Amino acid sequence: MAEERIFQDLKNDHDRHRDLLAKIAETHGDSEDRRDLFEKFRVEVSAHAAAEEESLYATMLAKPDLRDDARHSVSEHKEVDDFLGELSEMDMSSSGWLPKFKEMRHRYEHHIDEEEEEMFPAAAKDLSQAEEDRLAKVFETRKPRELDRAKDSASGDERE
Repeated sequence: MAEERIFQDLKNDHDRHRDLLAKIAETHGDSEDRRDLFEKFRVEVSAHAAAEEESLYATMLAKPDLRDDARHSVSEHKEVDDFLGELSEMDMSSSGWLPKFKEMRHRYEHHIDEEEEEMFPAAAKDLSQAEEDRLAKVFETRKPRELDRAKDSASGDERE
């Protein structure tokens, strides 16, 4: 049985993302706390998505029975990135910011729940221990680079 390190890495990120989303939801107006937490979430999710796409999704796209799931998830990454771009441009104290944030949160939490409950188990069935180890290494190497890159860029401007 494979140790599934790649899936544990991804789930650990998802748990951090859920925690950040909950903390952001407790903030009010254009506060320093909201700005800091939102920026941390934006950077973290952007880096996570890029590293996940290069590791797990790239492998899934090469497998016909997993290709549609990978494409679906890539499109959801784009959707969340678009939300993050819109939220970054909005005044955090405006009446529209919190409803837009709640919509993005709902979509993102749906996405990660779907990954954890459906996609990860389906992908794990077809991966050897060597593939899982390789994917974990790709993810763990790529994510720190993507964190640096995400800090220097805005959401919604890199994906088409």
